[in-house]
Amino acid sequence: MLLLTILQYIIDAAATILGGVLLLRFWMQAVRVRPPSTVAQFTFTLTDWLVKPLRRVLPGVGGYDWASLLGAFLVVVLASSLLFVVGYDIQMVLLHALLRFLNWIIYGFMALLIIQAVFSWINPNAPLAPFVNALGEPLLRPVRKVIPPLGGLDLSVLVVLVLLQIAQLVLSRVFIAP
Repeated sequence: MLLLTILQYIIDAAATILGGVLLLRFWMQAVRVRPPSTVAQFTFTLTDWLVKPLRRVLPGVGGYDWASLLGAFLVVVLASSLLFVVGYDIQMVLLHALLRFLNWIIYGFMALLIIQAVFSWINPNAPLAPFVNALGEPLLRPVRKVIPPLGGLDLSVLVVLVLLQIAQLVLSRVFIAP
């Protein structure tokens, strides 16, 4: 049983990294952000092997890289399939995978906003700061329209983080019915 737990941990870690990079690839194209060359090289090198074949099945429509999003979902399904080996039925595995996929998206947005806040405090002129700001702006813009900066302090990051946590609570209640 310990070996199975260790194997699940290793698979989860690898899947989370790959899935996160696939989601980043999708988000970069969705918000039309050109990444710095190092980020682009890392992202495309790590994900092209999966995204390029998926594009034959699911081409980009409406300017979105649906193959990257599908790839991230397939990664989480494969990572969750170890639960099937342990004895869960396929429906439970797919529900678990969908919950994990949505959690990856929420955690990714949270990490993005935290990194953006750290850049703004420590080094707003860092080379990656404009890239991170451009990725986070679509999340913050609607909140900034409602809550403008107060005395030079932008509370939109805090508000969006709280809203993301609420979304995560709602998801956990929907997927894990009492």
